[in-house]
Amino acid sequence: MAAPIFPANAHRYDPYRTFMFQVVIDGKPVAGLKKMSVLKKSTEAVKWRSAGDPTHERVMPGGTSYEPITLEQGLTHDPVFENWANLVNNIQGNAAMSLVNYRKDIVLNVLNLQGTIAIAYQVKRAWVSEFQALPEFDAGTMNAVGIQTITIQHEGWRRDPAVAEPAES
Repeated sequence: MAAPIFPANAHRYDPYRTFMFQVVIDGKPVAGLKKMSVLKKSTEAVKWRSAGDPTHERVMPGGTSYEPITLEQGLTHDPVFENWANLVNNIQGNAAMSLVNYRKDIVLNVLNLQGTIAIAYQVKRAWVSEFQALPEFDAGTMNAVGIQTITIQHEGWRRDPAVAEPAES
């Protein structure tokens, strides 16, 4: 018999939904967050041959790289994306760059339908490599929503083992 997918809630069969999530920057959830790209890492395969066995190729793990994360926020008065982007590069030039504060540890929370944190990931030493302050404007579209976007580079992520599966009723 297979182990239950949800140990604390053995009656649960459905996976968590992707629209229930939260990104925390500087200890505060980002307002109006619309979308986040995937968390993905890749480890390079290093191939080598032994001198005693030149016909057999072996493969071992090499360096690991982490893909950038893109966050989309509906246009709001929350300046979190712009403030963070300005710590990396701003109109005042390199002298205005904050060498102490431009990297941030952020938290990505997956929520259950009741809004309780079910899974959390910590992203380490992230910084903004791309910032889109305003979307393309088009007076001919009445139903479009304005979106700001940041792309962040980082040095890896890990699941937070302190976040346990919430009990559901």
